[in-house]
Amino acid sequence: MTASPYTFPHRHLLGIAPLSRSDITAILDQAKAFEDVCENPEIKAIQALHKKIVVNLFFENSTRTRNSFEIAEKRLGAEIVNFDAGASSLSKGETLLDTAANLQAMKPDLIVMRHGAPGAHELLARYMEAGIVNAGDGAHEHPTQALLDAYTLRERFGALDGLNVAIVGDIRNSRVVRSNLWLLTKMGASVTLVGPPTLLPSEIGKTWPDAVLSNDFDDAIPGMDAIMMLRCQFERGTGQYIPSQGEYVKYYQLNAARMKRAKRDAAILHPGPINRGVEITSEIADGPNSLILKQVTNGVPIRMSALYLLATSQTPN
Repeated sequence: MTASPYTFPHRHLLGIAPLSRSDITAILDQAKAFEDVCENPEIKAIQALHKKIVVNLFFENSTRTRNSFEIAEKRLGAEIVNFDAGASSLSKGETLLDTAANLQAMKPDLIVMRHGAPGAHELLARYMEAGIVNAGDGAHEHPTQALLDAYTLRERFGALDGLNVAIVGDIRNSRVVRSNLWLLTKMGASVTLVGPPTLLPSEIGKTWPDAVLSNDFDDAIPGMDAIMMLRCQFERGTGQYIPSQGEYVKYYQLNAARMKRAKRDAAILHPGPINRGVEITSEIADGPNSLILKQVTNGVPIRMSALYLLATSQTPN
């Protein structure tokens, strides 16, 4: 494992928006260096974060992201505190800032948080000495997901610059979309957002004017190097914006028939969890073009990289 010579200029990872192209490249390159730790059973862990305390603070359910962060922390040799928001004083009416103050008294080095309110991490960062890592905030951002997506694409194609990437489905409710838009456009990729008009808000085009917005999935497919399918977030009210699930499947599901329109080597991604038979069929999710499980694998070195660079940053709050 080789440590990055890059001095990371950020104390927190609140989103992709504040990161430069050099910052993103440094995270991806350091993740590549950490692959040795992840793949070699004789190494398993290093002591890069020895005696560093990392608090995992999840206010929303998570399987892949939380487990991935915990594995990353263990492989870096950190001391881990898992904070159960449901069993905490928050359930008794304590505010987020009061919780932050109590956590700060424990002197953690990093806090990894998932929260349903957009901007919750920025609020926490104003009052905490610890570095804050955004593990997802509402429909705002999910930076480490975008970083692992980029890592997976760079691994597959060698570079991000010049790639044509389609992101398809529930754009309205997706924090993954917003982080990927920031990252992919910063790194020189072209992004096409595809979905029904009701799930493709016009303000997306105002914030990212270089992104192409399309309601025609069949028309977009042939020109894409990579296609990222999104889960329909029915728990966030997606059902109110589509006539029916059957109608959605008819026009926006990635299946064998639509894959015939794609490039032979087109990469298929999905941030998970998958609604099999809705946005994508099992045949495609488990097929030869799928990088979905590779995304999960790559989440660990990416999160190791982000935690390591933040923990070793000398940037003050």
